[in-house]
Amino acid sequence: MQKTEMRNETIITEFLLLGFGDIQQLHIFLFIVFLVIYIMTMAANLLMVVLVVTDRHLHTPMYFFLGNLSCLETCYSSTILPRILAGLLEEKQTVSVNGCIVQLWAFVFLAVTECYLLAAMSYDRYVAICKPLHYSILMNFKICFQLIAGSWIGSFVIDTILLIFILQLTFCGHNVIEHFFCDFIPMVNLACSDAEEVKLVSAILTSISTLPPFVLTIASYAYIITAILGIPSATERKKAFSTCSSHHIVVTIFYGSLTIVYLLQDSNELKDLNKTFSVFYTILTLLINPLIYSLRNKEVRAALRRAACKWAKFIDLLLSKNSSSY
Repeated sequence: MQKTEMRNETIITEFLLLGFGDIQQLHIFLFIVFLVIYIMTMAANLLMVVLVVTDRHLHTPMYFFLGNLSCLETCYSSTILPRILAGLLEEKQTVSVNGCIVQLWAFVFLAVTECYLLAAMSYDRYVAICKPLHYSILMNFKICFQLIAGSWIGSFVIDTILLIFILQLTFCGHNVIEHFFCDFIPMVNLACSDAEEVKLVSAILTSISTLPPFVLTIASYAYIITAILGIPSATERKKAFSTCSSHHIVVTIFYGSLTIVYLLQDSNELKDLNKTFSVFYTILTLLINPLIYSLRNKEVRAALRRAACKWAKFIDLLLSKNSSSY
């Protein structure tokens, strides 16, 4: 019966993203807001990458992970925000089926990688605080590189497996996605072929890719908090908390917004709330993360001051050369 119905339906080649179509009068305002967020996100994350690469004081495991996280979030924001900006300027935002699948693949790949990176960063803080005497051995360059490579490669493999199953779906008839990007559930629900197998595979892969790093992150912070509370000196306790508080805030924001979004994923009654939290999860956290790390971290602020001084000296040198040539 299902095959007969599929023959009577027209195979679609593109999706229509509704985006923020229900508030058209605010499109120009939202375009300006999201454009500013995109520019600030790219600038903040690229600045963190440049500082980590160029400043020798930041050549430590913690900043090696942070540089990778900023690089990831630069790609992450470019996967979501340009599509949103284009949609706010168009009356109808259409995207090809293949283009939608590519965006979903990139989105899932980067989100899973972030889960692994945050787990690796929490393990780094655990070793630094709970096993400081063994830190140089347990977190040497080889181990850090293996953790980073494992995060990127593992998420690539998991996401590619999901992609293989998604490519087997057939889309026909209804082509409207009530979202501002090609998220998994809104897109798969439009398949006219049986999508239960894809949803089952997605649930299994999601459990594999999010639960272990989440448990590792929680366990690391449980050990960290226990170790800090055991420090007799109040000054030392405060110093220890400050070294991991920024990462703790980032982890809370990331997993908190992720959990809320996917708890509301299948709820039609709360779709507007789901879209609101999706904005926070896919857009705002990408801007908040580098700001939290830079504003709360003394070493990053010191690196910024050193970079500013170098640029000031370089500009003075150029001006002096130009003046002498005249």
